[in-house]
Amino acid sequence: MDIQMDPAAISAAKEKTAKKAKRRKKIIKRVILIVLLLAVLGGLGFLGYKRLEAEYTVNYQEYTATTGTISNSLSFSGTLQTINNKTYTASGDVTVRTLYVSNGQDVKAGDKLMRLSNGQTLTADFDGRINQLPYAEGEEVPSGETLVQLVDFTHMKVSVRVDEYDISDVKAGDACRVTTTATENTFDSAIDNINYVSASTGSVAYYTAIAYVDVQDGVYPGMQVTVTIPKEEAANVVILKEDALSFDYNNHAFVYQRDDQGNLQQVYVKTGVSNGNYVEITEGLQSGDSVFVEVKAETTSTASLLSSLFGRQNFMGGGSNRNNRNSQNSQNSQNGSFNFGNGGNGSGGSGNWPSAPGGSGGSGGFGGGR
Repeated sequence: MDIQMDPAAISAAKEKTAKKAKRRKKIIKRVILIVLLLAVLGGLGFLGYKRLEAEYTVNYQEYTATTGTISNSLSFSGTLQTINNKTYTASGDVTVRTLYVSNGQDVKAGDKLMRLSNGQTLTADFDGRINQLPYAEGEEVPSGETLVQLVDFTHMKVSVRVDEYDISDVKAGDACRVTTTATENTFDSAIDNINYVSASTGSVAYYTAIAYVDVQDGVYPGMQVTVTIPKEEAANVVILKEDALSFDYNNHAFVYQRDDQGNLQQVYVKTGVSNGNYVEITEGLQSGDSVFVEVKAETTSTASLLSSLFGRQNFMGGGSNRNNRNSQNSQNSQNGSFNFGNGGNGSGGSGNWPSAPGGSGGSGGFGGGR
């Protein structure tokens, strides 16, 4: 039989279907807009990355191996102190009858110094110099006052503090050099004795080592000195600045050198004595060989990146920063570093220089170049 549908119901169903279709179209449009926005942002990010990557300048600092002497040593600071220093004082009220010496005079042990009114004659207990002579002949000296001071300025000692980390490397009998800070005089000596009972109360224990030293005129008690104890020394060997060394993942040292075609190649070396600044090269280099270390310097800024992406606007003075960096790169070229630009032609040296092995710019594998 025929089924008659209500016209109002049919109209409502059609309206509901149309609303669903309209809502579906809105969702599709939003998804498309989001995808397009993500694509634009991704493109801008990639452009920014490539811009930053392109505006790094790779400099190659050159170092030259030379022949020299290198030593590894321990150094400690201290002050010079007198060993023989005696002040003669009056045991009672006396008068100086006779003076046998003058101020600044050198005397020997047993020499007469002065005769007093009580019949006492003072004599030198050791070789030294008259450092103080405050009273003249005939003057009265109150009890307890200084009559004469005798000091040995030739034989002195220096005490240094050695912390708990170095004390195992310092032994009595070790040869050392004592150098005055002010006059830069150096004297040979040896560690005489060590007090292994620490007097420090802090978190690090310190021990006192004593060295005796014979000095010359112009060097006086109280002067600051450096006591140097040589531990290792290599004479007339090939040495190189430690900054020129690089290290692989196994901590093996290597350098970069140019081959006959001018390409940079990795050359492994063996090292010996090091003093923290220079290192002995026992294998791999000869005196006069040149090596290179990569120094990668940023020559762009956030401002220049924003300017490239969004137009030539003045973002926080970016142009001034770029000029400063370019000026620094120019100075590096004058100081002997080879500016390769973006891994291409060298602006700091003559001719075309190749990039380091492994790709444009030679990135990776270098350590600590200056």
